[in-house]
Amino acid sequence: MIRKTPTLLVFALLAGCSSKDAALEAFIEATKQEPPSGVKPLPEVKPPETFLYSALDLRSPFMPGGSGASSSGVRPISNRNREYLEQFPFDTLTMVGTMQIRGNNFGLIRTRDGLVHRVLPGNYLGQSEGRITKVEPSRISVTEIVPDGLGGFMERPATLMLAE
Repeated sequence: MIRKTPTLLVFALLAGCSSKDAALEAFIEATKQEPPSGVKPLPEVKPPETFLYSALDLRSPFMPGGSGASSSGVRPISNRNREYLEQFPFDTLTMVGTMQIRGNNFGLIRTRDGLVHRVLPGNYLGQSEGRITKVEPSRISVTEIVPDGLGGFMERPATLMLAE
């Protein structure tokens, strides 16, 4: 009985495999017997419509520039030596007074570290290329050069008022 068990096991396995192979063989034969079907033709390709671009002489919308950049010509001076007060943001500077020496009106500006500095028209201050244009007893007028949002720059007036 022990000798017959492996032999019966082998026959049982072969019988199981042959039934799966028989189903596969039957499917292949049935597929071969079907009439061949044709390949559907490709759809006809229509040529695209031509378009003539007529705005070659206009400004490219992908290049920086615009009304502020091309018309005013304002630009920061890049090769200028920076002054001490240009390291401070404009809103942290405070005017604390004026003084007159030999006919020159000096403005007195206090930085956030508590030091007071003398300035004249033509000096620079703030981080936006702010140039002092006028020193008066109650205010210091400044012209800043700031980006215009279109790739260029524009001038913007600013004022430091005397602190009370």
